[in-house]
Amino acid sequence: MNTKTTVISQAELDAQFAFCDKIADYWRARGRTPGAYVETYGCQQNEADSEKLRGYLTQCGYAIVREAEGADVVVMNTCAIREHAEQRVFGNLGALTHTKRRHPEQKIFLCGCMAGEQSVSDRIRRSYPHVDGVFSTHHLWQFPQILWNVLTGSKRQFLIADEPGSIAEGIPQVRDSKLKAWVSIMYGCNNFCTYCIVPYVRGRERSRQPEDILAECRSLIENGAREITLLGQNVNSYGKDLDCGMDFADLLAEIAQIPGDFLIRFMTSHPRDASEKLFDTMAKYPRIAKQLHLPFQSGSSRVLKAMNRHYDRETYLEKVNYAKKVMPDLVLTSDVIVGFPGETEEEFEETISLIQQVHYDSLFTFIFSPRPGTPAAKMDDPTPKEEKNRRFDRLCAVQNAISEEIHNAYIGKTLGCLVDGRDKDMLTARTEGGRLVRFPGCDELIGTWQNITITAATTWSLTGALAGAI
Repeated sequence: MNTKTTVISQAELDAQFAFCDKIADYWRARGRTPGAYVETYGCQQNEADSEKLRGYLTQCGYAIVREAEGADVVVMNTCAIREHAEQRVFGNLGALTHTKRRHPEQKIFLCGCMAGEQSVSDRIRRSYPHVDGVFSTHHLWQFPQILWNVLTGSKRQFLIADEPGSIAEGIPQVRDSKLKAWVSIMYGCNNFCTYCIVPYVRGRERSRQPEDILAECRSLIENGAREITLLGQNVNSYGKDLDCGMDFADLLAEIAQIPGDFLIRFMTSHPRDASEKLFDTMAKYPRIAKQLHLPFQSGSSRVLKAMNRHYDRETYLEKVNYAKKVMPDLVLTSDVIVGFPGETEEEFEETISLIQQVHYDSLFTFIFSPRPGTPAAKMDDPTPKEEKNRRFDRLCAVQNAISEEIHNAYIGKTLGCLVDGRDKDMLTARTEGGRLVRFPGCDELIGTWQNITITAATTWSLTGALAGAI
């Protein structure tokens, strides 16, 4: 694995913008505006990458469309975290043979984390001849050049080499929302959890310069963003590769002091590097949401060691207890894996007991999915699938009961919420803790902060009534 970080120069980026101009001229000469469709799978980092792909495509003269049918360019930005996600991509990619048959000039690309796997590239070469290009996350900054090569008749493009992890500032972005924005503060991961493919496909950790992050946040706030989510595979290790004397807590504090009416969120936060300083910073600044996603993955110290998580059950609980002490209203969410290779019934019960002890607001739950190329994929795994499914169902039932109990406790309370959209006949909003609230109201409220009195609750969401502007 290439561990060097490359900063893409302005000259290299200007060369990509030159390809954007060539592509725009190409379509102007044909007298029409082409359409581009970008489909995103997986995490928020992929969503942020797709915003850059749309930014490039817009600069190339494309109009962003909502479906693959009839689009001149289709880009599938993929996730490699679980086998189910990969199989879904391959199924949808196969279906594109029909759209391309109806529109022979359509150009199809696959990118994202799956594109960083050699086995995926080989399968695309062999079995998906309608795909025109494959490029890994390391090559996203070169997308205009890749697109130009395909448009001008070059052979299929495959850019998947083990390039050094890069940072490219200045790629245009087309964001899905003016109210909410993703801001990547770092890329890659150094943790090498035994079940995870991310370090192999996204590279080692590399942090953006703080001045670039702060400038992006200021611009977003000045242009109406009300919620900014900072992204990284492990935001808590931000700055370790920089010689700037700033860690993640310091960065949060700097952003929290930017003038404006906004809220800061962040994910994902690895327990290994979650510090009391971070929790104290969250507690100190009102603009930092009292919401924490802190994946524990297993309640068993032995399983955590086998996962290479670099903490044990006791250490995790100490961190959670401190965070709750300094932030009594903290909304806490997490990830958990059921059925890791070798997990016993007793170790699974340790996970259940941790969930009951911590009382999470909600969990993202997964059955272990072996990823080729990771150490866990080679571990002995004697537990039958049926037993893993039974454990998974039990865990979900325990957490759902806790979530319902927590949500019911909101009834009668008035909460400050950001109104962010509409779902059929109801407006939608989010509490500071990220809880979904539905309430009746007019579209003019979208983008404003409102007090909402909670009148009903389910396991998954809250219902309320407008109580007035904040």
